[in-house]
Amino acid sequence: IRRICVSPVGGSLTKLAYYSTVQHKVARVRSFDHSDKDTEQDHEPPYEISVQEEVTARLHFVKFENTYIEACLDFIKDHLVNTETKVIQATGGGAYKFKDLIEEKLQLKVDKEDVMTCLIKGCNFVLKNIPHEAFVYQKGSNPEFRFQTNHPSVFPYLLVSIGSGVSIVKVETEDRFEWIGGSSIGGGTFWGLGALLTKTKKFDELLHLASRGQHTNVDMLVQDIYGGAHQTLGLSGNLIASSFGKSATADTEFSKEDMAKSLLHMISNDIGQLACLYARLHCLDRVYFGGFFIRGHPVTMRTITYSINFFSKGEVQALFLRHEGYLGAIGAFLKGAEQDNPNQYSWEENYAGSSGLMSSSPELCPTQRPRSGTFDLLEMDRLERPLVNLPLLLDPSSYVPDTVDLTDDALARKYWLTCFEEALDGVVKRAVASQPGSVDAAERAEKFRQKYWSKLQALRHQPFAYGTLTVRSLLDTREHCLNEFNFPDPYSKVKQKDNGVALKCFRRVIHSLDALGWEERQLALVKGLLAGNVFDWGAKAVSDVLESDPQFGFEEAKRKLQERPWLVDSYSKWLQRLKGPPHKCALIFADNSGVDVILGVFPFVRELLSRGTEVILACNSGPALNDVTYSESLIVAERIAAMDPVIRSALREGRLLLMQTGSSSPCLDLSRLDKGLAVLVRERGADLVVIEGMGRAVHTNYHAALRCESLKLAVIKNSWLAERLGGRLFSVIFKYEVPAE
Repeated sequence: IRRICVSPVGGSLTKLAYYSTVQHKVARVRSFDHSDKDTEQDHEPPYEISVQEEVTARLHFVKFENTYIEACLDFIKDHLVNTETKVIQATGGGAYKFKDLIEEKLQLKVDKEDVMTCLIKGCNFVLKNIPHEAFVYQKGSNPEFRFQTNHPSVFPYLLVSIGSGVSIVKVETEDRFEWIGGSSIGGGTFWGLGALLTKTKKFDELLHLASRGQHTNVDMLVQDIYGGAHQTLGLSGNLIASSFGKSATADTEFSKEDMAKSLLHMISNDIGQLACLYARLHCLDRVYFGGFFIRGHPVTMRTITYSINFFSKGEVQALFLRHEGYLGAIGAFLKGAEQDNPNQYSWEENYAGSSGLMSSSPELCPTQRPRSGTFDLLEMDRLERPLVNLPLLLDPSSYVPDTVDLTDDALARKYWLTCFEEALDGVVKRAVASQPGSVDAAERAEKFRQKYWSKLQALRHQPFAYGTLTVRSLLDTREHCLNEFNFPDPYSKVKQKDNGVALKCFRRVIHSLDALGWEERQLALVKGLLAGNVFDWGAKAVSDVLESDPQFGFEEAKRKLQERPWLVDSYSKWLQRLKGPPHKCALIFADNSGVDVILGVFPFVRELLSRGTEVILACNSGPALNDVTYSESLIVAERIAAMDPVIRSALREGRLLLMQTGSSSPCLDLSRLDKGLAVLVRERGADLVVIEGMGRAVHTNYHAALRCESLKLAVIKNSWLAERLGGRLFSVIFKYEVPAE
């Protein structure tokens, strides 16, 4: 631990934020040194692989009951390694309560930070770095959480913090915010009046009473006054006309549940109307709610949502945050770490180490504890390069990477969760095989299996735990779990072998293509791209073939392809476009190593270069399955350049540029790309985007709208998905799109 922050709240929970350095293994590749050899050996692999230790930064946010604070401080004391740390940041009402204990245990001075500043810093941080942070609550839906796509600019927005009272803050920039209003009627009012009315002293128990109550027994409705709806004013009969209105005239005793529910509605409606009025006054349509009154409770989110929807006539949405309970601790930590400038980096949630958002609705998941509406643990990994939007997105604010929302689609969710479960044995086997010299590889692989299996089971019950559930998030969670147990690149040796075999075939493939007429060559190039895309070790239908038939190669893959017309077939339109002027610059997102990138992508790149088109070839920054990485692509390009003058001159003259995407995923999120790549795309005026592979062009980006021409192509290597799309195994997607004028 190198930096810490404690956020003890006035109630029963403390939030701890700390920064640590995490050491883990990474697979590195580099060309062999042939300076002392006359010739390269024919049987030699194209490059060597070494496993090295790497240190990365990680933020940890932990929430626990105050009864464990001494044990927590002992943990900090034992693990704090930065001897320059003299101060610990603290925020929240409980910071005073534990000040002496913290200073005594840690021998550090407690520096209390302003609560509101910390809340806003924390809110900005999660909105910028966690794509599925904000959600709306929809009563009666399954699941009840509907996640929103983050807007490219998080500002401006309204933050409504409901603690003892209500504070309403307009946030305009990272450092500029203004308290614009509030109310003394807030969470403390609900708690205090609730305690007087029901004799229930605990806040959560009060909410539990409210969840079982019927407010109409206590509240006077419009229909109680007018016998039905008020037609002139357009008020329905079931609207509350007077909170607690029946209690003045009724002789009967009211139940605790009914009174708690009436009180909850009264306060929520008041807060909702206030928030709505301020949002309209300041022309804001994004209103985030937080504070201990919310804390992930469905009953509070439901009443706030109804109130906002009613008073705004549906124009303003009530938005809630997955990590609402951590905002103060995150902000206090960031404030204390300002000299390290954490905002210059992009951060990514580590699914392996984070617990997920849990519903407290008993009907949704009876196995969960009574109230677990927020995180117990959140981990964020620092990315070495900042991530930004692809400048070619037509509308970044409406871009959704994923094609299918498994949170919504129960049938697809059931299939894909089962699919990942069934693939687990193969992943474990591959992980162990990738480290033959390790004595504990089998033990670590078993721990990986248990971890990922438990994640899959949790997602069956709580599909919204990490935001919108997608095939991409399932793949990314698996990669995070593999990394957690030091399996950085289980396919490194497979890729090394496949790249070596494919490089030996490159000259022959190019010679065959060059012998064809122009029109015949264009179809052969596309078929080569598609055949190369068959070689995907992440697809069971393919890995079964590759393991059972080691001789399965490029020509065999071509024969597997669906005959034209393809399932999605824009080839004729693409061919017609090629008869026109060349594109200025093509951005190509590559998929797999071996046959795919070497015999499929590079011949296609070569043809574009010959037409006078510049090419940016973008590959993953880090490993995922057998996808080609940026470092591998550099070596592959170097080897191809030695064989081919077109590639050699293009690399030398800067007409072919190899770049990294900033991603370590088998899928592609065009809103989180390496900043250097985005800058280059803008500088070179890219007017064609080629996205290759099932993960990047089907599971993600199938519906992505771009400002320029795009080519999305893939071979469907999953029979269930092929059938759902109306095709069969090895059906072809060839989708050429031109933006509307």
